[in-house]
Formats: sequence, structure tokens, C-alpha cells
Amino acid sequence: MEHLSHLNQYLYKYRGHLIAGILFVFISNYFRILQPQLIREALDLVVENIRTYQAMAGFEMQRKFYSQLGQTLLYFGAGVLLMALLMGVFMYFMRQTIVVMSRLIEYDLRKAIYEHYQRLHVGFFKQHNTGDLMARITEDVSKVRMYLGPAIMYGVNLISLFVMVVYSMMSVSWELTLYCLAPLPLLSVSIYYVSEFINKRSEIIQKQLSVLNSTAQETFSGIRVVKAYVQEEAMARFFAGQNEDFRQKSLAMGRVDALFYPLMLLLIGVSIIIAVYVGGIQVVQGKISTGNVAEFVIYVNMLTWPVTSIGWIASLIQQAAASQKRINEFLNIQPAIASPVHDPRPIKGHVRFDRVRFQYPHNQIYALNGVSFELLPGQKMAIVGRTGSGKSTVADLLVRLYDVSEGDIYIDGESISRLDLDNLRRRIGYVPQDGFLFSDTVSANIAFGKPDATQEEIERAARYAAIHEEILALPMGYDTVVGERGVTLSGGQKQRISIARALVKHPDILLLDDCLSAVDTHTEKQILAAFHDLLANKTAIVITHRIYAYLSFDKILVMDDGRIVEQGTHDELLALRGYYYELFERQAVEEAG
Repeated sequence: MEHLSHLNQYLYKYRGHLIAGILFVFISNYFRILQPQLIREALDLVVENIRTYQAMAGFEMQRKFYSQLGQTLLYFGAGVLLMALLMGVFMYFMRQTIVVMSRLIEYDLRKAIYEHYQRLHVGFFKQHNTGDLMARITEDVSKVRMYLGPAIMYGVNLISLFVMVVYSMMSVSWELTLYCLAPLPLLSVSIYYVSEFINKRSEIIQKQLSVLNSTAQETFSGIRVVKAYVQEEAMARFFAGQNEDFRQKSLAMGRVDALFYPLMLLLIGVSIIIAVYVGGIQVVQGKISTGNVAEFVIYVNMLTWPVTSIGWIASLIQQAAASQKRINEFLNIQPAIASPVHDPRPIKGHVRFDRVRFQYPHNQIYALNGVSFELLPGQKMAIVGRTGSGKSTVADLLVRLYDVSEGDIYIDGESISRLDLDNLRRRIGYVPQDGFLFSDTVSANIAFGKPDATQEEIERAARYAAIHEEILALPMGYDTVVGERGVTLSGGQKQRISIARALVKHPDILLLDDCLSAVDTHTEKQILAAFHDLLANKTAIVITHRIYAYLSFDKILVMDDGRIVEQGTHDELLALRGYYYELFERQAVEEAG
């Protein structure tokens, strides 16, 4: 129960449901216990009066006596039905409290996990695949709910009914009770060992389920690559192998589960035989009545489901413990990057890197090594360099997706680590290389940058990003659903919608990370010309592997191997005749050709 202790906070939150549910369980079982007692009295009444009835043979009084006896038994029958009705009503209330509580906690737990996922740093998501994240928030939470609902409900039912039944049996004959309950210690030992096996198997099965989810998710996300390389059969074989592994592990646990029910029935059957045999002897000895034997048989049968459910409840608890352990592993991870203050003030745009060094997690190579530069408010800067030179790392650090390993970054003269994190990201319009679109309308994707944006603002941002006319040409214009990851759009269209998303928020700093790679030269000039007017007084950083000679930059950085190898204006860098000059000449030849 160590791992499940995390759920105590939710049980306390919904303690009203839990307490009421437990109360309804006891009331329901109280009426259930009364039924065998009524049956005992009815049977004793028949046994006691049968000789009287036989002695009246041939007399008119026999028929009258029979009628009165039948009427009395009818009252007993009505009493049994009434007890059953009351028991059913309170069982309904029991389910409406405990099961509803489990659904409410399931909702809260899923929401808590989802919110915790969003607070975690980017490095966490690079270390864990999407399928595993999804398995913990879906399959694992569902198994935890089975503990919070059915396991608790039937567990309380088992305890309360067992206590009431044993008390009722002991009040009749403690000797017969001990005989009837003799097989139960064997049951307890069996449950202990099987529960240990189920716990270990449950954790293994859940891990394998995560592998299945990850395999399916990656296959469907990369279906274009799979089809392009004709690897459908290979991927199907790989998935079938993983699925077979899951099947074998599930069957191994299923075989153990299957032993429980027959074992329970066997033990209950033995208890019934003992009740009839020992009870019969005690009737002959005059210790108990015939009705008591019938009462004991009903009591033993009454324990059939609770006792047989011990294995099922134990299995649910063990599976929930294994699932909650997996959930706790992620919930116990603290975000590596957190906001130290709440200070939603505007940003002027003064950016300074001071001898910044940075290593990505689990990587021994420095992505940035001693990078220093300064950008004044309203200035425009380009960062140029080959792939892997560290350009994108500058963007990641500026929006604080990661923290620097050494050195510091200052915005408006204050260390970035001391700024309001949410406000920082809200004030920066960041367009990454792989612009991500949600499976929603074009308008919703653009408004993601500013949820309260008007349609006029959305369209204005689309015009600046040179995508407005193409959006109007879509089947439903701005209300067109773009599909998963924007699958219905071209690469250039996705990039420009991502740019519009950044522009609609009117950022204090605009950060473009090679987001024009899929855009043609003419459209590229349109967008950059709009930037020149739109961002006249805004700080802008354009990260690219191309040179935009027609766009005036106050400063250009040339990066290689995590270092700044050249910096200056366009003309100054050309005069150096270094890497920037070679890149410019090569690009000029390509455009001329």
C-alpha cells in the first residue's frame, strides 16, 4: 500500500462520499443478515408444528391450522422480500457514493498528471517517449480507479459482511462456526503468495503496454516514412512480436487469476458439507435447531462472493499499486526549470549573453562554448552557421527551455533565471524550426499565440506572414481543420501559420529559428519586408543558414562548433572574406543558377 498512499489526499477530499458509502454498505449487509434469521424462524416453525398438523388428521381443525400456518409463512416470505428490497436500495446508494467517488478521483488524478506533464522541462520529454506518457495517464489511471471504486467497495463489503455473519454464527454455536471457518486459513495463505506474483506481473505487463503504445504511436506518426520505404510488413512483424510478448505475459497472470475462483468454490463447498454434517449431529444432540442448520448453510453461501472476491480484490490492489508506482515515478520528478517570481511586466528587449556555455542532458559535447553578445532594444540580429553550430541552442536558452551550464543570460539587465518564466515566454514570439500545428482550425492554431485574439487580429497576423490569401482558398477558409500536425497543409504553409501565431501576440522580442526554410524566395521577401515594418521598434533575432542581404541587420553572428567565429554587419563580414563571405558567394551562385 506504500505507493497507493499518494491517493489518501483524494480520499480525504471526497471523505463525504467514502463515509456515506461505507455506512450504506453496513446498512445493506444488516438487512442481508436478517434474511437467514427469518428463514430459520420459518423453518423451525414448520418443524415444530408438523407433528401437531399430523395429529389433527381427520379433524376439521387441521385445515384451519394449515391455513394459519401458511399465512404465517407468507408473512415470513414477505419479510424476506422486504429485507432483500431494502438491501438492494442501500446497495444502490453504496454504488452511487463509492463508485462516483472513484470517478471523481480519476478525473482529478488525470488532470493532476496532465498539468504536471506540462510543468516539466523539455529534457524530460526527450528522455521519455509519448507512448509511455500516454499509458500512465490512461491505462495506469484506469487501474488505479478500479482500486478506488470496486476494490474499496467490495473490500468494505467483505469485511462488514464477514464480521456480521461470523457474529451471527457465533451467537448460535461457536463450535459449529469454528468448523465451518476452518478452511479459511488455507485461503489466506494462497492469497498471500498469489498476490505477490500478481504484483510483479502487473508491473511487467504495464511496462510492456507502454512499449506497445509507443510502437503504435511512432508508426502512425511516421506513416509517410513507413510507406515511402515499403516497411509496412516489417513494422507489422515488429508490432506483432511486441504484442505476442504482451499476450504471453497477460496469459501467465490470467492463468493464476483463473485458479482463484475454483479454489474459492472448493473451500466454500467444504464449509457447507461441514455445516450440514456437524450441524446435523448438534441437532440430534439438541444443541441447535433444524432451522439453525439451514441458517448456517445460507450464511456460508452468503460468504461465497465476498470470500471469492478476496483474490479479485487483491489482484485489483496489486495492479493498482504497480500502476500508481509508475505514476508516482513521474509525479515525483520536479521541473528543472521553474519561475522564481510572478512579475508580468513588459520587456524592453535588451538581450545580453555573457560567456554562456551549455551542454544538453546526457551529452558530453558543449553545444555553446563561451558565447557572448549584446543586442540593444529595437535592434535586429541574424545568427548564421552550418547545421549543428549551436544556432538553435541560442533560441532554446533565450526562452529558457533549458538553463545555461555556465555564464548567464540577461534581459533588460536582469538574469533570465530571476525573471517571471511565464511572462518571459509570453513576451517572446518564438517560431521553432519544426512549427507544430494542432488538429484544429486555422484560426485556432493562429490564436494559440493569443487565445483572446479577435478574428481581425488573426487575419492581420496572417497577412504579415503572407498566408492570408492561401487560407481563404482552403475549403472553409479560416475554419478549415488542418488535421493532425497540419497534415493537410504544405511545409511552407505550416511555417507561415506558425509565424502568424507568433505575430498575433505582438511580442516584445521576435525569435525566428530557421522557420523560412520551406518558403519560396518571393514569399520570403514579403515576410521579411513585413517584419521590417511590423517590428520597427522591437528586438528581433533571425536564426538561419541563409543570408538575407535585402534585410538590414544591426548585427550578424556567424557560429561554428558552438562558438562565435565572426560578427559584425553584412558589409563588415563580407570584407573579412571568411565563412560568411564564402556562404554569401555560394548562395549567390545558387540563386543565379
